Amino acid sequence: MTPEQIAALPYRPCVGIMLINDAGLIFAARRIDSTMPAWQMPQGGIDPGEDPATAALRELHEETSIPSKLVAPLARTRDWLAYDIPHDMVPGIWGGKYRGQKQHWFLNRYLGRDDQIDLDTDHPEFSDWRWIAADELLGAIVPFKRDIYAQVISEFRDWLA
Repeated sequence: MTPEQIAALPYRPCVGIMLINDAGLIFAARRIDSTMPAWQMPQGGIDPGEDPATAALRELHEETSIPSKLVAPLARTRDWLAYDIPHDMVPGIWGGKYRGQKQHWFLNRYLGRDDQIDLDTDHPEFSDWRWIAADELLGAIVPFKRDIYAQVISEFRDWLA
């Protein structure tokens, strides 16, 4: 695909979930499908007709087995945030239909125990997880998502360690 063709593509509507523990550390998980150690927060697409807040809780459960009763909502980003994926990746992701994602992010406090987090789901996306400080998370995310993560951290900074 040419850069012009990619620029004409829409963004995929998506949600992201920043889950924090009582110490203000952030849940980060290592992607199964990456050749590099790519750590990220849970995120995923919004189904047709689905409310973003509902999508966020669904995605969190699908990726971590955490039910909505084990989280308390704290905040959400003011606006949608967008990022582009690298041009060489566009044809292979989402069938080449999107240039990247526009995301609405939700901050939730985790109310459960660590042993209640289970990555062995019906469709596993992650191989490992840990609680991580915001600055460490920025260094662990793939470079093309770093700016959007910095925006999310900036909006939620008052709740973080």
